[in-house]
Amino acid sequence: MAEAPTSHAVQDYAKAIYSLSRGAEAVSTSALAERLGVSAASASAMVKRLDAMGLVEHERYRGVTLTPAGERVALEVIRHHRLLELYLAEALGMPWDRVHDEAEVLEHAISPELSELIAAKLGDPTHDPHGDPIPTRDGEIDEGATRQLAELQPGDRAVFSRVSDSDPAMLRWLAERGIAPGAELELRGTEPFGGPFTVAVDGREHGLGRDLARAMRVEPAGAVRG
Repeated sequence: MAEAPTSHAVQDYAKAIYSLSRGAEAVSTSALAERLGVSAASASAMVKRLDAMGLVEHERYRGVTLTPAGERVALEVIRHHRLLELYLAEALGMPWDRVHDEAEVLEHAISPELSELIAAKLGDPTHDPHGDPIPTRDGEIDEGATRQLAELQPGDRAVFSRVSDSDPAMLRWLAERGIAPGAELELRGTEPFGGPFTVAVDGREHGLGRDLARAMRVEPAGAVRG
């Protein structure tokens, strides 16, 4: 991948825009400000800077989209981040609910060369500990076709493929029950009015809150990752 700008702020904004848009939808500056924990004025100023650098296109009343150059920046940082998460989890044994925060700091410190050494050490992995796809060194990413577990109907079977890493408590809850990406599950039932989802994993039933059922993404049972 092309070398990213050295500014941490530029990298953080590019990554945030990509994550909010999944590479397709325009992102509002208010959503961007909320994601990064900055004021709307700060976000607007940075968007103007990114526009001047040729990394984004900003249309008034529509939002911000990454240019191809901006997407390359985002995907390089995401590659560093997800490789670091996997290295911390597999090589150092760090719990999966802690690797995100550590990788947030380290992703700006490693060089592309070190990132590739980590990738080689891990056997050129395709997914991080949370099931998120790792961009290739050429800047390509396969997001896959997934949907929220909350969208399943009773009796549906699926493979747990990925989960948001934004809530460490959710990750700890899943880890304590041995539920990890790759697990096959069956939705046994749901309760109305925001009640829990009952899923069976490895012969055991678990009650999932609606927020967790939305954070967990699944793919059809029998799906095989490349």
